Amino acid sequence: MKTAVRKLFERYESFFERSLDGNSDMDEVASLYASDFIAASPAGVMTGKNDDQLKQVMAQGYAHYRAIGTKGMRIRHIRLSPIDEHHCVAHVSWTATYARKDQKDTTIDFDVHYLVQKLDGEAKVFGWISGDEQALLRQHGIV
Repeated sequence: MKTAVRKLFERYESFFERSLDGNSDMDEVASLYASDFIAASPAGVMTGKNDDQLKQVMAQGYAHYRAIGTKGMRIRHIRLSPIDEHHCVAHVSWTATYARKDQKDTTIDFDVHYLVQKLDGEAKVFGWISGDEQALLRQHGIV
């Protein structure tokens, strides 16, 4: 499980970095997710399908990240909490870097907890739990 999850998040990180350069491949991002998913944050809980709407929302999200000056998104650490032979929670610690006008770059550390399923040797995200991203960005003067 550990190797498959690490490979999944290496792909995720690589895709995020390319999307910040404007080189997004929404089919590639969709390949990281299961057919259905759940997401939870202080904004609420939502469910969705891995379909064209997901690709559209993800493309808009990456455009937003570029617009607010996101320069980089790097994984600091991944810790797994196994559930069974096919499922785990991947606790992923990220560092985001933002360009700031007339200031040095700002870095923000945060964690996201991903629900991961491994079937046929391939790990995919079927859910995630995150903190209040907008509050964190406001706290650091990004938005």
